Amino acid sequence: MTDITDTATGPLEGIRVIDLSTVVMGPYAAQILGDLGADVIKIESPTDTVRVGHYRTTPGMTPLNLNVNRNKRSVALNLKDDTDRERALKLIDTADVLITNMRPGALHRLGLSYDDIAARNPGLVYAHAQGFRSDSDRAGNAAYDETVQAASGLVDIADRALGEPVYLPTIIGDKVSSLTIAYSVLAALLHRNRTGQGQLVEIPMTDTLIAFNLVEHLAGHTHVPETGPTGFALSMLKGHKAVRTKDGLACVMPYNPQNYRDFFTAAGRPDLAEDPRVNGDAIDSADHEDLAALLETCAQALTTDEWAEVCAKHSIPMAPVLELDRAHEDPYVRDGHLLDTVEHPTEGTVRTIGIPLRFSATPGSIRRLAPVAGQDTEDVLAELDTAADRPTV
Repeated sequence: MTDITDTATGPLEGIRVIDLSTVVMGPYAAQILGDLGADVIKIESPTDTVRVGHYRTTPGMTPLNLNVNRNKRSVALNLKDDTDRERALKLIDTADVLITNMRPGALHRLGLSYDDIAARNPGLVYAHAQGFRSDSDRAGNAAYDETVQAASGLVDIADRALGEPVYLPTIIGDKVSSLTIAYSVLAALLHRNRTGQGQLVEIPMTDTLIAFNLVEHLAGHTHVPETGPTGFALSMLKGHKAVRTKDGLACVMPYNPQNYRDFFTAAGRPDLAEDPRVNGDAIDSADHEDLAALLETCAQALTTDEWAEVCAKHSIPMAPVLELDRAHEDPYVRDGHLLDTVEHPTEGTVRTIGIPLRFSATPGSIRRLAPVAGQDTEDVLAELDTAADRPTV
């Protein structure tokens, strides 16, 4: 069971973050900063309508909320109320970072735009995330992960590779954007600490995922004139998938001729180890699809554990497929504390996702589990009286 500590540790100890965001993209980014030691204060509505989904004990304490709101204190404020909005502004005055994914129009109406805030707190890093960049004709459009997957080309990649325009079964746009928010904030803090100058950092989901997708998939269109099609060839293969072993699923990925020869020999197919397609200096791209089909057939010769032993011996890239239902039993997950149990003050025993980063001098920590909406309002607002005494990093 993971220990919860009251002591702030991590490289961001002393940094205050105001989380004025909802759903996943902003909250997950703020949680990452909190894991690294930042004091994160989440401002949410007293009549919360965002924490939707099933819960066990307390309304709003959904699995998604438990997973993205740890290491935060929750303050319930109605930003449409003048008194509460002024309280929110006073909290922002004490902050180093503000993260929001509210639409620009709403921020302007509430007096919470970057210009409004910078006039009060010029050293603030103001991270604004939204679906489309603010100077585009889509700036005000609603954006969900599926619309971003479509607008970024990810659906096209799936259609070409799988023959069907499916969405990835994970909110990749939100989570990649969360990581982008986190590293952008850190870069802006570094600039602020050198110069004293805060700034607006805009993180458009669609632009972020377009850049993410094109790293390898720009491919032959990298050159002008084009030297080939877009799409990273290996990833687009129909047979580019995990394989069934004798007792489960695994990723077995021979990358060079010797890998293939060792694989076929271990599978009891010495004839294929002599195949000309795996006896040259490199694997011809035209042979990848046929070899993928042979790989799928031959993988059934051994169990997953047996393949792990063979692949380790011959330096063949391999990993068993992690079954999410049994992730907590997996030795790699368990030994790395990537998924552990904790006692939540209102929800009882729950599983919490570990901090995946390792810092030798300033390790992160889990200090608070996800709060019930508004549970810290009184304590945090009381701190405003002594906010001037808060040390500046």
